[in-house]
Amino acid sequence: MKPNVKFITTGVVVLAALGVIAYKYYDYVKYPWTRDGLVRAQVIQIVPRVSGELVRVPIQNNQLVKKGDLLFEIDPRTFQATVDLAHAERDNMRDIIAALVKQVDGLKDIVEQRQSELNQAGFEVGSATATAEDARIIFERAKQLLASNVTSQREYDNALTAHLTADARLNEARSRVNQVTAAHTQAKDDVARGLANLGAPGEANARLRRATADLELAKLNLGFTKVWAPADGYVTNLQLRVGDSAVANQPMLAVIDANSFYVQAFFRETFVGSFQKGDRAVVTLMSYPDTPLEARVDSIGWGIAQQNGSTGFEQLPSVKPTFEWIRLAQRIPVMVRIEKVPDGIKLRAGTTASVVVITGTSTDGEQVPPVPRALQ
Repeated sequence: MKPNVKFITTGVVVLAALGVIAYKYYDYVKYPWTRDGLVRAQVIQIVPRVSGELVRVPIQNNQLVKKGDLLFEIDPRTFQATVDLAHAERDNMRDIIAALVKQVDGLKDIVEQRQSELNQAGFEVGSATATAEDARIIFERAKQLLASNVTSQREYDNALTAHLTADARLNEARSRVNQVTAAHTQAKDDVARGLANLGAPGEANARLRRATADLELAKLNLGFTKVWAPADGYVTNLQLRVGDSAVANQPMLAVIDANSFYVQAFFRETFVGSFQKGDRAVVTLMSYPDTPLEARVDSIGWGIAQQNGSTGFEQLPSVKPTFEWIRLAQRIPVMVRIEKVPDGIKLRAGTTASVVVITGTSTDGEQVPPVPRALQ
């Protein structure tokens, strides 16, 4: 009788153990979990735009800063001097342009004056032409009358003198027109050269725009001497001190974005096929093992690096040996966003987290307990 009791007892224990194992396996499949999770956050590299000596570092290591808080200041004196110089250069350029405008206006006045002289010379040519034509006609008639002994030699000589004088005045008037025309052309050429030297008028002038751009650049560089926090976050690993040298485009410190914390969990590839964006999840931090945090799946990785097939020695493919009857499941990164962080819970980048994903949309996440301490 006793052997039967022992047999029955053993069978009951074995069946109970198998039942527990089956239930846990079902629970594991229904609620996939992993303890291979890390808290991560966006780390902002603070990079100065200009170089110089640090004159102010008002922050402390691990300090919470708000967007717009001053992180550090570079000695602004050199950059202020550059701004002052650029101001002077722009003012000087305005004076130069004003002088060129006045010069062009004067040249335009000369063109108008030469045009008036040209009009007057043209009028004089017309008058001299008419006078010369009248004198020629009188001379021709006097010549005919002298040949017929109708007029005297004196009248003929007077007509000849008047004819020659009128022709001379006509030639002089024509020469004057040529001179004034040349002067008028020269004046117009001077205006064209003056306009070309001046360039576009007003604020559109290229040299003035260049001087203005130099001034704006100098002001920007002066503004870059103060480096502000780009977002709310935590100053991390601060090594800066007053007197240190900042180098442009070289990271000086890091700020962890306080609003960017998430959990990156690595799940076996056999599970991620049932994951969907928006699935509820429960995160348990190793630093707070008894406080489950509600979360949701934000995204699922689309690829991981593979060593097989990569280029190895002598440009040959690198292939690892495998066991034909054993295949290890790869782990896929899954990004999980914590919906609400309770008071007293501090998220820190790099800390360990365990994650349970509740597949499907009808399961209530509040019924899922945190990952057991032994499995964290």
